[in-house]
Amino acid sequence: MTRLIAATVFSLSLVTSSINAQSPATLKPRMAVPGTIVLQNNFSQERPLKKDVWQSRQGTRWAIEEGVLRGRESSAEFQAKRKHHFGYEPRLSIPVTPAEFVVAFSFRFAGGDETAIVPFIEFGHHVCRVQFSKNGATLLSDGETMKLAEAKGFVWQSGKWYHALAEMKNTEFLIQVADGPTLYGQRESFAQESTSGGNGFGIAGPKHGVVEIDNLTISAVKATTQPNWESHKSKLPKFRPIQIKQPKAKKPKTEANN
Repeated sequence: MTRLIAATVFSLSLVTSSINAQSPATLKPRMAVPGTIVLQNNFSQERPLKKDVWQSRQGTRWAIEEGVLRGRESSAEFQAKRKHHFGYEPRLSIPVTPAEFVVAFSFRFAGGDETAIVPFIEFGHHVCRVQFSKNGATLLSDGETMKLAEAKGFVWQSGKWYHALAEMKNTEFLIQVADGPTLYGQRESFAQESTSGGNGFGIAGPKHGVVEIDNLTISAVKATTQPNWESHKSKLPKFRPIQIKQPKAKKPKTEANN
């Protein structure tokens, strides 16, 4: 009976998605100056997803439903055929994201289980990742080998909407979460293209859980920065980057890979 009640509440929470996912106007770019809008969607109309814009990862299932973009894990049939990358958590990448960008979006993770890897938001596969866990939010880079910033007091809640604004310009990255942390990092690797997996804005939900995205706007940026950026940056929390694990050894190139 308890499981039935929990499932009912969870289903009702999904139905009210479009009501709760209103992006606040308080989030403004601090570093980059938005230019041309590359992609904008409030998911108010249910329609098939263009595969060149919305890249489902690991066989996971994504659709516009009830005013949001909703992702679920891969099917049992898909998982039974795999030896790895089973698609236990919904994963998506948006390769049309420019190398330098401003991305405003609302998101929530619901149900499922947290693991040592998920849930997370990333920009470039294994390039720049914000991981959420019971220990807080952490900004990671270089294949998750470097910790650039953290917010230990911010613990994600299942079923709660969050509103964020992320900016990338050259080697600098900044993300603001409304009523939550601001994480900043600078790495040379941010200016390099992802060498594997999905490019652009990406997201992964809890294992066996659901991800929802709403009010998404992706913009390219202008050459200039915000007038008060340097002043604002000087007031951000200071964090000395920490190497938390050894980088994976790169496989030697073969003629087939050249």
